[in-house]
Amino acid sequence: MGSVGLLYVGAVLFINGLMLLGLVPGKAAAPMNFFVGIMQVVFPTILLVQAEGDPAAILAASGLYLFGFTYLYVGLNLTFGLDGEGVGWFSLFVAAIAVVMGILQFTVVADPVFGVIWLLWAVLWLMFFLLLGLRRESLTAATGWFTAIIAHLTATIPAVLLLMGEYRSTWTWATILAVAGVVALVLSFLLGRRGPLRTPPELQDTGPDHTLRGPADSDPRDGGRRRAAV
Repeated sequence: MGSVGLLYVGAVLFINGLMLLGLVPGKAAAPMNFFVGIMQVVFPTILLVQAEGDPAAILAASGLYLFGFTYLYVGLNLTFGLDGEGVGWFSLFVAAIAVVMGILQFTVVADPVFGVIWLLWAVLWLMFFLLLGLRRESLTAATGWFTAIIAHLTATIPAVLLLMGEYRSTWTWATILAVAGVVALVLSFLLGRRGPLRTPPELQDTGPDHTLRGPADSDPRDGGRRRAAV
C-alpha cells in the first residue's frame, strides 16, 4: 500500500473509531470517509493502468480497493442513513481477503511486517462484521477502541516510517507488532466493558421502536441497529 494512502487510512480509521466511541457524530465523520475512499479507488486504478501486466504491481494495487470501497460504503451510509448490515457482510469478505493478503506478504513479497499488518486488519474487519453484520451491539465500544488504536499501529506509524525512508521489515519488528496488536485487542475489550465514552444528543434513539435514520441518530450502545461506522 502506498505510504500516502496508508497515512490517510490511519486518519479515517481513527475518526471512525472515535465515532464508535461516541466522540464524533456520524455525519461529521462522513467527509473523511469519502475523501479517503475516493483516494483508495483512484490510486489503485492508476497503478493498474501503469502495471502493464506486472503481477507484483497488480497485487499491490488490488488490496487498496478493499479499503476504498469500505470507506465509500461507510460514507454513503452515514450521509443517507442506510442500514449497516451491508457494510458488515462486506467486512467479512474484506477480512477473508486480508488473511490471504497477509499470507502473500509472508510468502511472496517477503514483508513480514505487512504480513502482520494485514492479519491485524483481518481481525479488525472481522469485528466490523460481528458488530454490523451480526448486530453484536456489545462489541461497539471494544470495536471503537481497537479501531482507534490499530489505526496508528498498522497505518499511521508505518506510513510515517515509509515517508521518512526508515521502514524496515524484519521478523523482529513483525513479532513486536504482532504482540502489540494482541495487547491492543485485549486492552480494547477491557476498555470496552465501560461502554462508549460519550453519547452525544444526536446519538440517541429516535423513537420507541428504535428505528434509526442514520448513525448520527443512534445510541452507540445499540450496535445492532447502528448504521455503518468503520
